[in-house]
Formats: sequence, structure tokens, C-alpha cells
Amino acid sequence: MPSHNYLNTISLTPRKELQTFVEHRRVFNLNNCELNIFESYEETYRVPLTFNDFVITSMMRGKKIVHLFEKPAFTYLPGETAIAAGNEPMVIDFPEASELNPTQCVALAIASGYINDTLGYLNNHYNSDPDIKHNWKLQFNQYHFNNDAEITDIINKLIRICSSSDTAKNIYADLNLKELLIRLVQSQHMIQTASEASEISNRTRLHYILNYIHENLTGKIAVDTLSRKAYMSRNDFFKWFRQQFGITPLDYINSERIKLAKQLLSYGSHSITEVSYRCGFSDVNYFVRLFKKVEGITPKVYKDLSCMRID
Repeated sequence: MPSHNYLNTISLTPRKELQTFVEHRRVFNLNNCELNIFESYEETYRVPLTFNDFVITSMMRGKKIVHLFEKPAFTYLPGETAIAAGNEPMVIDFPEASELNPTQCVALAIASGYINDTLGYLNNHYNSDPDIKHNWKLQFNQYHFNNDAEITDIINKLIRICSSSDTAKNIYADLNLKELLIRLVQSQHMIQTASEASEISNRTRLHYILNYIHENLTGKIAVDTLSRKAYMSRNDFFKWFRQQFGITPLDYINSERIKLAKQLLSYGSHSITEVSYRCGFSDVNYFVRLFKKVEGITPKVYKDLSCMRID
């Protein structure tokens, strides 16, 4: 399905300047990172690729099939991001690449010392809740995900900064790299905690709150109720939740409801109105607007595309 959060397009390399039709590479070096722009113009398979440092990649055009971490291969499309550790071998297929339909991907390699310093700072200054008992760290059990709006905005900024001639670009890049790392860690922490919540809901206050949200998605979930269950004031609860995940409680509730709506639209015979109410939305028009904002298409278009795919 289409993703709403595409990166801004980058001009393709003029044909006369291409050194290869497979993974032609442009490189921009800064103090703590290296921005690579890869383009491929012909169908090919089993292309190896390895970076010395931790790398954040995002698709901009076309389609790849990526083999990573000895896991099943995944289809890599625009609006998606993948991460890999330094010296982690990747193997990439380009089943649809051509001069008329090239692939384009950005890869941001970040120095390990910079990552360690940033995570160390976060652990020293933003790990004050003894109930959570987790460290700020990058994990690789979750390595392929859709861009959210914040991640897309940061990567767009970093592309502009790295490719500019601004003499202060290392300063600007440093600020945006830190935010990007924080967003990625928060996203991974949210996915990990949510996956554990149903089985170990009483381990931490955070597991308990997420499990309560999941069990009550189809009904009304008041933030005041959540804050009481967390034994916090409303304001403190908002700050605490956002510090853990980078989003508000309402954003999280809505994102989980949209996931449920996609399941119902894909595999059920429910109408758009029925799906809206079953996912806890009392206003169908609001549901349609939110769905389009998140997915880039309306629930009806999503449902029609899902039916075509199943047929």
C-alpha cells in the first residue's frame, strides 16, 4: 500500500555522468556522517553492499528486494526506512529497475563514536524513571519500518544539509543527527514494548498502559483515565509518554486504531462506517480524514486495492 511520508525527490544523475548502471553512488562527507545516494538503472540480482558504520537507509524511487540479517528478504519501497549495523552484509535485488524506472536510495552512515556519545548522553540525562528500567540503545530486531512524518522531515533536512556548501553544515547536521537517532530509538522502544504488553502487562507501568490501550481500542479511551492508571497528573503523563515514544498518547491510540482499521478493510466485508465504529471512532468523517493523513489514501481506496490484491 502507498505510504504518505515520502522523502523529497532528488534529481537523478545525468546519464553521461553515470559510472555504472547498478548502484551508481554520490557521496557527501561530513565530520560525523556520510551521505550516500545510490541509483540503479537496470534489472540485476544479488548485489552485495556493506557499510563500515551504522547506516540508516531510505527509499526514494523504485523497488528493491533486500536480504539482511539472515532474515527473510523484504520488499523495499519509497516511504520506508531500514537500518543496519556496521559491517553487516546486505544483498540487494533490483527486479524492476530500468532507465525509465530507476531506483534511488539514500544511505546515511554515522560514525560509531558519535552514536555511542549520543546514546550515553541520553542514558545519563533522560533515563530517570526507575519503573522503565531500559537503556537508550539501537536494536536490530526491528530494522525495516515505514517513515513517520518526523523521520521524513529530519532525513529531508539532512539531505539538504549534507549536499549544501554551507560552511556551518557540520553544526546543522549534528543537531539533526541527534534528533534522528532519538526518533529511531523511541520508535523501536515503542514497537518492542507494545509487542510485550499483552504477555507481561504488569512488568512496568508502560506495559500496563499499552496493554490497556490495546484491549480498549474499540471503545472510548480517555487520557484522564490513562493518567490515573499511570498514577500521574495529566500533564506529567503527557510528558512521560512523549519522552518514551516521541509521540502523544492520542497519536499512539490513533495509530493503533488505523492499524486495526486496515486489517478490517483488508479481510472483512465491513462498510467504512462499520470499520470506523469498530475501531473506536465516533465520527466517520474524522476517521476518513485521519486514515488519509496516515496512509495517503482514503479507507475506500485502501479497501478496493486490498480486494484487488486478494482476487
